[in-house]
Amino acid sequence: MSQPDIARIAAETRTIAVVGLSPKADRPSHGVARFLQGMGYRVIPVNPGHAGETILGETTYATLSDIPKGESVDMVDIFRRSESVPAVVDEALKALPGLKTVWMQIGVMHEGAADKARAAGLTVVQNRCPKIDFPRVGARGPARG
Repeated sequence: MSQPDIARIAAETRTIAVVGLSPKADRPSHGVARFLQGMGYRVIPVNPGHAGETILGETTYATLSDIPKGESVDMVDIFRRSESVPAVVDEALKALPGLKTVWMQIGVMHEGAADKARAAGLTVVQNRCPKIDFPRVGARGPARG
């Protein structure tokens, strides 16, 4: 993934569904989501073990399909094991019509699911972290206007 691609993702994204977001402040998913919120992105937590609870001030949903239909999600950030990615991508393709990007965190990769997402017109990032990559490209949060 090139730096211009990362910069484009950072600018065109406004809302990020974080699959596997933990309510525990010491977990990487929590730190990344908190960082993204601090940059101005809206984070929607997705974690079946904490559905209905509030994480980082946002209601947590059990699945991507449970996110209300009026919400526009631009990016799905996956904090799950690689073998869980195909089911997450399948659900995202069905439940999130405005989705632009599937982002798999460091250590998370699945070529089959990535190919399926790309075939559906999505940008796919694997084995990377927006908390690391967005600052590297000088991203300042969602584009305004």
